[in-house]
Amino acid sequence: MARITESPSHYDHLERMSARALLDGINAEDRTVPGAVGEAIPAIEAFVDALAERMRRGGRLFYLGAGTSGRLGIVDASECPPTFGVPHGLVIGLIAGGDTAIRRAVEFAEDDRAQGWKDLQEHAIGADDTVVGIAASGGTPYVVGALETCRANGILTAAITCNPGSPVTAVADHPIVVVVGPEFVTGSTRMKSGTAQKLVLNMISTSVMIKLGRVKGNRMVDMQLSNNKLVDRGTRMVMEGLQVDYDTANALLKKHGSVRKAVDAGKP
Repeated sequence: MARITESPSHYDHLERMSARALLDGINAEDRTVPGAVGEAIPAIEAFVDALAERMRRGGRLFYLGAGTSGRLGIVDASECPPTFGVPHGLVIGLIAGGDTAIRRAVEFAEDDRAQGWKDLQEHAIGADDTVVGIAASGGTPYVVGALETCRANGILTAAITCNPGSPVTAVADHPIVVVVGPEFVTGSTRMKSGTAQKLVLNMISTSVMIKLGRVKGNRMVDMQLSNNKLVDRGTRMVMEGLQVDYDTANALLKKHGSVRKAVDAGKP
């Protein structure tokens, strides 16, 4: 079947264009992405509700992809502990070719249909866990094979793709399809497709963490205090929550180790 992600760019003779014309063209294409993501919100909503239910029971969230898609999953997974204070290992990103492929492409790693499931088994994947396959093309064997086996084993699955009707949509319980159209550089799915995937991943992880109680009001009250900037931010959150001065808030934060605990401890 024809893949929208591989269809010719709306622009041609790129090598003849000025830097400004290139940048304006890329920006014009990028501005179409949020609208395309918006069309997929009903599918994202249904998945987040199902995911939250599993995670409340102790299930984990796995992202699985190859190339850019795999790297984006790893980025989102790695940001959950510092942002929301959850344990490492609650959200896990896996990439075809292993950790080496984070920085350097591993040839043909994505073509192994059985390897995705093998990688998941190394983490003792179970029935309460959830797997999100990320594949702009929707046909990556590493992803499709893993989701197929997950589904056969009763594991909740979702897929993020930019090609409607692609193989990955047929093996996912919750296909999330974001149709962004041709890339500025034909077939370069690290561009609009990658941007769409990043937006959807942000939406999934942020909304599920909120539903799991990891945000209070609009504040990251469980964030890790891993640098001076975050300690300062946390101190100001405690100041706001307790109506105390900076030094008092800072002392409470350092004593209790999190904004949530500091605020709870400081209440009359």
